[in-house]
Amino acid sequence: MILVTGASGLAGSHLVYHLALQGNKVRALYRSPKKLDEVKKVFAYYTPQYEDLFNQIEWFQADITKIPELTKAFKDVNYVYHVAAYISFHPKHFQKLQKINVEGTANVVNLSLSHSVKKLCYVSSIATLGTTVNGTLITEKTEYNPEASNSVYAITKHLAEMEVWRGTQEGLDAVIVHPGVILGVGHYHSASGSIIKSVYKGVPFYTSGGVGVVDVRDVVKAMIALMNSNVINDHFILVGHNVLYKDLLTQLALGLKKEPPGKAISKTKLLFLSQLDWLSNKLFNTKRRLLKATVNSLFETSFYDATKIKKVLNFSFTPLETTIVEITEDFLRNVKK
Repeated sequence: MILVTGASGLAGSHLVYHLALQGNKVRALYRSPKKLDEVKKVFAYYTPQYEDLFNQIEWFQADITKIPELTKAFKDVNYVYHVAAYISFHPKHFQKLQKINVEGTANVVNLSLSHSVKKLCYVSSIATLGTTVNGTLITEKTEYNPEASNSVYAITKHLAEMEVWRGTQEGLDAVIVHPGVILGVGHYHSASGSIIKSVYKGVPFYTSGGVGVVDVRDVVKAMIALMNSNVINDHFILVGHNVLYKDLLTQLALGLKKEPPGKAISKTKLLFLSQLDWLSNKLFNTKRRLLKATVNSLFETSFYDATKIKKVLNFSFTPLETTIVEITEDFLRNVKK
């Protein structure tokens, strides 16, 4: 039996589809029944006749922070894909990030140990890697710097990694992957999918930064291949392409038949808008939409080297143009607004 946490998210839903397609017995954890509708949309993208495959999966409602629920989910489990995570860069969400990302991962690791799980794959993030001072590509050897101005999300994902490494010291075989910004069909109202929705509504400005991105199917393919390999107790960057935000937004806009961003916006101006956003939140309790941490990241250029996964697995990534065409066509066909 394969256990997948976070199965109703973007990466998780694509993962369970491919695991089930290969004939595996899959127990998929989810928290909200409403999110299963998004999973079905992902399945429908691959095939209109998805119902049998969807029902082949054992859907198990559980919270990784609640040990009694999670313990039941581990019955007869041999392999674990730990995908579940809470994503936020807002400092006020630190306790929730700590609870889900760190304590939740500790629970998964501890139960994997107590149930003699053969192997665990943990989905971390490029946010847990350090930065380079001379503009060279970031690799798996670029160590996390606790003294840097790390986001609350990065801090908790790093601590979660430490729980996985602790598990390996106690006898658990594990692999960790560091995906870049994950792009894929479905879940357009959350995670990276919200970028697509924003571009559809119109993004007139671009920032000077850049980031590593990866197709969700490549993340899934790499995870499954690593779990089926003899590789243990190692970690891998999953970045198919390094791209400037301007170029990424332009390609998405063209795919969505929208006007590409035509003007650069300065960091000073965006930080000012962030302050207005903060003030609006304080005065009128509006939702924060432009955090300072987000602004800073949009002006940083962090590019990554995925040579390691390519060599170890003879791995190749999907062309960015292919990913964008498929996402934008699916969005226009199914979401529109």
